Amino acid sequence: MDLHGCCHCGNIRFSLAGFAPDASIPARACTCSFCLKHGGVWTSDPQGRLRIRITEPADHGVYRFGTGTADFHVCRRCGAVPAVTAEIEGRLYGVASVRALEGVAPERLAHAQVSFEGEAAGDRLARRARGWIGDVEIRLGPD
Repeated sequence: MDLHGCCHCGNIRFSLAGFAPDASIPARACTCSFCLKHGGVWTSDPQGRLRIRITEPADHGVYRFGTGTADFHVCRRCGAVPAVTAEIEGRLYGVASVRALEGVAPERLAHAQVSFEGEAAGDRLARRARGWIGDVEIRLGPD
């Protein structure tokens, strides 16, 4: 079953495949300063597939902070952050914002708080390679 989501204005859209129709969806609230300020709650299925469509690339920005190992995809029109990606050993990995999902019943979300404080950059990349979506594609321009 595909899940769909987007930023507030629809410039950055995503589809996420991998979750069974009745499966709970992990909703990890990150406690880093960026996610705390933006309400970042992320999901991924390591066996899933994430497709990101950026309709107006000029209205898309990438924000990096801390270790500089993740790209937060920010819509410059509405300010929302619907996805995060990281390139690890030549492969693109990603997570999708639970808050950007459309049409998902709240009871399907399995909320948990996570902290990666003090995690070394190499450990962080290894964790992402294990737990993030490893089949990610970003497309620019309208459908």
